[in-house]
Amino acid sequence: MQTPRKIAVVGSGLVGSLLAIYLRKAGHTVHIYDRSPDIRKIQFSGRSINLAMSNRGWKALDGVGVGDAVRAIAIPMKKRAIHLVDKLNFQNYGQEGESIDSISRGILNRKMIDLAEAAGAEFFFEHKIWDVTLENATLHIGETERGAWEDKKYDMVFGADGAFSRIRHRMQRQSMFDYSQEFLPIGYKELNIPANGDGSHKLDKNSFHIWPRGEYMLIALPNLDGSFTCTLFMPFEGENSFDSLKDRKSVEAFFEKNLPDTVDVIPKLAEDFFRNPTSTLVTMKCFPWTYEDKVALIGDASHAIVPFYGQGMNAGFEDISVLYEMIEKYGDDWKSIFSEYQKSRKQNADAIAELSYRNFLEMSSKTADENFLLQKKIEKSFSDKHPEKWIPLYSRVTFSDRPYTEALAIGDYQNAIMEEILKMENIKEIWDSEVVEKTILELLK
Repeated sequence: MQTPRKIAVVGSGLVGSLLAIYLRKAGHTVHIYDRSPDIRKIQFSGRSINLAMSNRGWKALDGVGVGDAVRAIAIPMKKRAIHLVDKLNFQNYGQEGESIDSISRGILNRKMIDLAEAAGAEFFFEHKIWDVTLENATLHIGETERGAWEDKKYDMVFGADGAFSRIRHRMQRQSMFDYSQEFLPIGYKELNIPANGDGSHKLDKNSFHIWPRGEYMLIALPNLDGSFTCTLFMPFEGENSFDSLKDRKSVEAFFEKNLPDTVDVIPKLAEDFFRNPTSTLVTMKCFPWTYEDKVALIGDASHAIVPFYGQGMNAGFEDISVLYEMIEKYGDDWKSIFSEYQKSRKQNADAIAELSYRNFLEMSSKTADENFLLQKKIEKSFSDKHPEKWIPLYSRVTFSDRPYTEALAIGDYQNAIMEEILKMENIKEIWDSEVVEKTILELLK
């Protein structure tokens, strides 16, 4: 327990809600502000990518005893189901028993708000934060940006208000504040595979489904009600793009030609396509994340990443785990807490941003590539025989809580080794042989 303080958290999303639970655990009064209505009282659809909870996220949830409440709304996905035009391949995640968990963003957000309220946090919905005075942690709230504002003074403010954070907007006006954002020329749109009449899933429910098509791809993650949330990732412009699909006829013809096994399972394809918005994908980096001992950024407000490693939420939750480690280490010394928190997390946030961008290339193109699939088989075989010498990159990111920086560096080293292995003569025939095993061992020395 720390000396109690009055703390404001701006943003009632996943990170803001979990942060509030941790701050309550440390003994603080916590008020959470959000400009949107209470998500528990509105329909939430049309702009969501289902979440893939993995080790880092579960560690943070279990750290305040709410992991089991969230597991009750999760579906384990043990493997990738790779839908090629003419066949279906399966690729296991990690070791036996390892899985990532599919969770509806809307359902999880509602659950997290309930859990934060149960922990004693107080929520203020439909309160628009336009600015913050950094020096004294005062929020400025009003109906409009140029109208009358009400001031709310706190001991400390956390900006958990996402990639386009108002709290960060004020921090950016300091000198020596680094900031960059980069939009992909690729957008995304939500589609839906409904449940069968009896409530069962139309596709294997314990798989992460991918339709890799190079410059675009479709993914589908299972929901508890038997449906799948699908996300179509596609360039905004070009031959196969959102811009090229202008009417019902072109959408249906495109899916029949390129994604034929989806036609029968997405009955409201055209309706969903034109009703749901086309959203953008952005990587945002900044530094510093804190101002003295008064204000701190956390989650997407400090490091927004593209969703292709399923680590956005997990990385945000890990921010909280690390912040709490610093709280336990430094007690009431918030300057040291903030300084060590941002120092530890910044380099790891940059590493997972790079890995997430690379994983789009893997998911959209390489999962359909024979050499890539062979590489994965060789890695899996070698890792099973020598688990102490080779943990695959995906497992380092997803099934451990080792630093992302370490995963990136070792992953590059391992990939260089695999490039040499794939050059071996007759590698397709000898991939599981003793000679390949010995060669990898030699290259690892």
